[in-house]
Amino acid sequence: MSTSRTSLPVPMFSRNDFNIWSVLKNCIGKELSKITMPVVFNEPLSFLQRMTEYMEYAKLLRVASEQETPLERLKYVSAFAVSALASNWERLGKPFNPLLGETYELTRPEFRIICEQVSHHPPISAFHADSESFRFHGSIHPKLKFWGKSVEIQPKGVVTVEFPKLNEAYSWSNVNCCVHNVIVGKLWIEQYGMMEVISHQHGMKATLNFKPSGWNNKDLHRVEGYITDRNKRKTHFLYGKWTEFIKCTDYVSYEEYIKENAHKFKRNADDRSKSPNESPANTPRKVLSKLNSLKMSSFKSLSIQEPDDPPEPSEGDIPKSDSTYSIDIPNSVTLWEAESRPANTAEYYQFTNFAMSLNQLEEHMKQPRALCPTDSRLRPDIRKLEQGDMDGAAAEKTRLEEKQRENRKKSKKGGQDELVIFPRWFNQSINPHTKQEDWIYKGGYWDRNDDNLELDIF
Repeated sequence: MSTSRTSLPVPMFSRNDFNIWSVLKNCIGKELSKITMPVVFNEPLSFLQRMTEYMEYAKLLRVASEQETPLERLKYVSAFAVSALASNWERLGKPFNPLLGETYELTRPEFRIICEQVSHHPPISAFHADSESFRFHGSIHPKLKFWGKSVEIQPKGVVTVEFPKLNEAYSWSNVNCCVHNVIVGKLWIEQYGMMEVISHQHGMKATLNFKPSGWNNKDLHRVEGYITDRNKRKTHFLYGKWTEFIKCTDYVSYEEYIKENAHKFKRNADDRSKSPNESPANTPRKVLSKLNSLKMSSFKSLSIQEPDDPPEPSEGDIPKSDSTYSIDIPNSVTLWEAESRPANTAEYYQFTNFAMSLNQLEEHMKQPRALCPTDSRLRPDIRKLEQGDMDGAAAEKTRLEEKQRENRKKSKKGGQDELVIFPRWFNQSINPHTKQEDWIYKGGYWDRNDDNLELDIF
C-alpha cells in the first residue's frame, strides 16, 4: 500500500483577493436555487471525506472497548466525541457538496468506513465505520445560517457508537460551528453549544459545554462538563479544549480545586450577555432585511435570523487564548491529546496529516474497479482543485451539478436504469438505541460487484 502523503500536489490558491461578503451581496435578487459559492472558497475534499475526519482518533474507541467498567468506557467515548471536532480549527474552506449516490471508503488499521450521500434535497450524508471492537454510524444533515457578520453551520443528526461484544451503545449530536468576521477582518472558527453523550444501557451521561469565547477570550476553545450516573449524581468532571486535549478527574477533586480557583470558571456579566441566544452587536438592520431568506446551494438553507444569533466576541481579529485561565486539576487523567499539524498546513487548507491523505489515489486504487465508480476520489472537480486548476475545477463543478439535475429529471420520467437505485448502501429506518429516524447501513459494500452496473454520476 502507498505511503500516506504529507502535502497536496499544489499549495492552495490565495483567497486574499476574494471576499465572501462580495459574493453574498451580489446574490441578492437572484434565483435562490442557482446561488453557488465560487470554487476559490472550497477545499479539495467532498463533505463525505470531511465527515470521515471523525475517525482520526478512532483508537479512542478501541481503548474505550478495552476498559473494564461502563464509566471508564463513557470517558473515552466522550473524548472521542470531542476529538472528532479538532480538525475544524482554522479550516475555512468549504467541502464540495456530495452528489446523490456519491460514496467514499477508507480503510485504516483501526477501522474501515463507508459513506454515502443518501439524499440531495435535503442534503444528507450517512456513514458506517466498523472494526473488531466497535461500530460507529450516523447521518448528518448540515444546515447553514447567515447572520450578517458570521455564518453558522449546524450539523443536524445523531451519531452512535456500539460495542457489540459488550452489548452497549452511546449516542450524541455534534455542536454548532460559527465562522466569524464574514464581512470585515480575518475569518476564524468557533464551536459552541451543549453535547450530551448518552450511555443507553447504563443510564449514565456526559454533558459537555463547548463555551463561546466571550469578550475577553477567557473561554476560547474551552470544553467543560460532567459525568452523571443513573441517579443524576455528578461523579466526574471533564475539561479541556476541543483544539488540544480532554482531561477527566473525580468530582471531589474538581470541587476542591474550584474553591481556590473560582475565577477560572465564573464568567462576568459582559460574557454572559453575549450568549449564543442574543443578537450580535452592530449588525445593520438593512443588511438583515435585504438578505432575508437568501439561499446557498451548498446547504439546505441560508437565511438571516435575529434571535438565537451565535456569539460575536471580537471585531476583525482572530482571538488568542488567555493562558491566565488555564486549568489543571489534581488527580486528572488525560484522555485525548490532538496530534500536531504538519509544518506546511497553512499552505494546504490547514489540513491535518489525516486530511492530507483523504483524497490520495493510492496505487492499488488505480486498478480497474478497485474503487467504487462513485467514490469521491474520482470526482474531477475536486481533483482539479487539488492540482491547482481553478478554472477547470469550476467548469467541472458546474458540469456535475447540471448532470445531477438531468439525472433527476430522467429518474422522475422513469428513464433511469432501474438497476441503479440511490442510495445503494443505506436504508432509512429507526435507530434502535435512540428510537429516532436514521440512515442505517444495509451491508454488502465491501463485497460488492459493480461490473454490470451503470454508475455514471461523474
